Amino acid sequence: MPKSLSLRSGISSVLFWSVISAAFIGPGTVTTCAMAGSRFGLQLLWALTFSTLGTMLLQEAAARITLASGLSLGDVIARSYGEKARWISGLLFGAVALGCAAYEAGNILGAVSGLALLTGAPVSILTAIVGAVCMVLLWQGSTRLIANFLGLVVFVMGVAFTYVALNSGQSAGAFGKALVSPSLPPDSMVLIIGLIGTTIVPYNLFLGSGIGRNQSLSEMRWGIGLAVLIGGLISMTILVAGTLIRGDFSFQNVAQTLSARLGSWAGALFAFGLFAAGFTSALTAPLAAAVTAQSLLGWSPTSRPYRLVWLIVMGIGLTFGLLGVRPVPVIVAAQAANGILLPVVTIFLLQAVNNKQLLPERYRNSLWQNIAFLVVVGVTAFLGLRNVWLAFSS
Repeated sequence: MPKSLSLRSGISSVLFWSVISAAFIGPGTVTTCAMAGSRFGLQLLWALTFSTLGTMLLQEAAARITLASGLSLGDVIARSYGEKARWISGLLFGAVALGCAAYEAGNILGAVSGLALLTGAPVSILTAIVGAVCMVLLWQGSTRLIANFLGLVVFVMGVAFTYVALNSGQSAGAFGKALVSPSLPPDSMVLIIGLIGTTIVPYNLFLGSGIGRNQSLSEMRWGIGLAVLIGGLISMTILVAGTLIRGDFSFQNVAQTLSARLGSWAGALFAFGLFAAGFTSALTAPLAAAVTAQSLLGWSPTSRPYRLVWLIVMGIGLTFGLLGVRPVPVIVAAQAANGILLPVVTIFLLQAVNNKQLLPERYRNSLWQNIAFLVVVGVTAFLGLRNVWLAFSS
């Protein structure tokens, strides 16, 4: 820990920035990571190494912009393009909102799947209940206490996955090699871009750029680095635990695997954790879309367009749930869609963090940071375009 950063302030900063890791550990992470382990063993673990490091890089840059200028990422983008700012902001908002809508479909389906495992109640009734509660909480804005409580349950579920992973029989050598050895096994492209898209979440960049105004640069870097690392390690343990799953992938199969390894309580914990992850994310995604609209388009939180944004995003998620769509394919597709959209948001962030008019030299990207940005953009763009090509060719 840097000398300028005390132990107390360091812990406080990690807890503060844990909102970022909590935001990407939702049903998409549980589903995509467990499915990757189930189908490909440890072969796709490298994608989580890449995405965890990429998240640290991008979130640090987004927060650094705000520390230097006092402006959110959306404000900086709007000021950087002059007369073109209006349509560029609209384009960027559309991309982020589309990603939030894709996430919301998976969030609702994940939350309902967890409740269905717990209660056995009809999915349509559970979907309507979850949607109604989310809308009431979003309308009133009283989501923090519930989100914190359920987020704690998700963390406990992560501990359970860690225990299972440690007893999975995987050797330390094989684990270490898989962390740094990229591989593209047949039929793995959707899952690879999904693993990246479920970790480097585009709307988290806008969230992160607006919450760290009162921190020092060292506090922000320490907090983001450790908080994201913990979230990445939880994702990795879920993938390792997934290697134990045999047969067709399903939430029921995952619950049975945990029950066999830890006891019957573990299956119930997984079901409630899946619900908690989905429910908290079902609140976050519509709100993030509306906050992005506020940042990029200047809409007031009390305005009708602001509320209309989160209503539309919520409505898309509810529609998928009420249609009885199978949750696992939708959740994986949502993560892949966000992985495809990620390069768009990253390019704008790269331009913003090099803006000489708004940022002092100390806060602008260094050469190595710009090279790392281009690597993230290049890899995600390649994988995303390859996914599109494979989809059309098949």
